[in-house]
Amino acid sequence: MKVTILGDGGWGTALALLFESQKKEVLIWSAFPEYAEELKKKRENVKFLPNIPFPESLQISSNLKEAVEFGDVVISAIPTQFLRNVLYQCDEEWFYEKTLVSVSKGIEKKTNFRPSEIILSHFPKAKLVVLSGPSHAEEVAHKIPTCVVAASTNPMYAQFIQSNFIDEHFRIYTSEDVIGVELGGAFKNVIALAVGIINGLKLGENAKAAVMTRGMIEIARLGICMGAQANTFFGLSGMGDLVTTCFSPYGRNLKVGTLIGEGKSLDEILESMHMVAEGVPTTEAAIELSKKYQVDMPITQEIYQVLFQGKSAEEAVESLMSRKVRPEFIVTQAHR
Repeated sequence: MKVTILGDGGWGTALALLFESQKKEVLIWSAFPEYAEELKKKRENVKFLPNIPFPESLQISSNLKEAVEFGDVVISAIPTQFLRNVLYQCDEEWFYEKTLVSVSKGIEKKTNFRPSEIILSHFPKAKLVVLSGPSHAEEVAHKIPTCVVAASTNPMYAQFIQSNFIDEHFRIYTSEDVIGVELGGAFKNVIALAVGIINGLKLGENAKAAVMTRGMIEIARLGICMGAQANTFFGLSGMGDLVTTCFSPYGRNLKVGTLIGEGKSLDEILESMHMVAEGVPTTEAAIELSKKYQVDMPITQEIYQVLFQGKSAEEAVESLMSRKVRPEFIVTQAHR
């Protein structure tokens, strides 16, 4: 089997190394010809996944048509905010009879589309699977045990990915809840920003646990209104991904939140980063969606005000702790 990875970031590179170890033919596509040449020369992704050498068989290209046509399976590891621009350069016929797997996380600005919605808006007949879960690139590349979920509205597509890419280091479950899997992977980055702020303010583990728990509840509340299944948010692509993002030293959104809690400005932080912190644009999308579906999301609202409206991190914590008292869970008569 031949596999194309669209995107030269850490996650795409980790998957390329994983699939190479499974004896598949793999090609990484980079949007930047100069960086593609650097990858070929150094046989290492110095910028996004350093100190892990490439096998000689791993191929690299900056020719998009050549890359897509190479793979039986095409994996889109392009950051969500840049995905549509890449798809504009593709013809639908390039993907004929190929399985397309999206591993991007986030919500597109302006449209509030999930990655799968962006792809299907260009290629409505795509054999599409979403792959998500607690899966930091560094650990996957080093073959540390990892579990993820493959979701598709066509169960056969998800099962195809499961059966062909599972191994003793990389376990894949399946799901038909594409909406829930993508929303969990996107919105957990917003909560990771909040947990990072807790870290930066040195407020301790109690506050961190409260933000994670209540954060997942408000994510699920919005997700259910958008058509997702409740259980998905307490599975690998929901709570599982949230836990990893909020505790791993590799978490970009956690780092951004921590620096904000320490008093640095968002502009200053983002200018110093090579990688994309998807939680920042996703926070804006989450606020718009919460208004559209009339869902209360107090933690997300506070993060939005800190990021974009000049509210201090200390004031945001005070606002959350002084909210009107209420039961932890509101049970309707129909659910008694």
